[in-house]
Amino acid sequence: MESLTVAVATDDGKSFIDRHFGDAEKYYIYRLTSGSLEFVKKIENTTEEERQHADPVKAKGVTGMLKEENVQVAVSKVFGPNIKRIKKKFVCVAAPGQVMEVVLSELPHRFHELAAQWEAGENREIVKL
Repeated sequence: MESLTVAVATDDGKSFIDRHFGDAEKYYIYRLTSGSLEFVKKIENTTEEERQHADPVKAKGVTGMLKEENVQVAVSKVFGPNIKRIKKKFVCVAAPGQVMEVVLSELPHRFHELAAQWEAGENREIVKL
């Protein structure tokens, strides 16, 4: 595997949100290799609001939207109860702190670990940075 596509949950492109991954206003999309992380684009979260906590319709909307972008890795400070659904579709990375730049600089060093988790399919573990 040469690269992975990463989605980061953010509202401003500088810091992680303090809400669940699916509640971000935007997702910043990156191409990750073992030596670099390159910004590709930002997309708006166009999914509908949750009707109930851990709404499976919301989870399906977010995963569908990100699958259209070929996302394989989801990075967020907070994941909600839908993480059990999300980790079947993506490698989930729990990011400490608020500042995206610090966490994102660590991802190329963890590329092989993230690629191995991607290959694990539905048996993926949550990666903590």
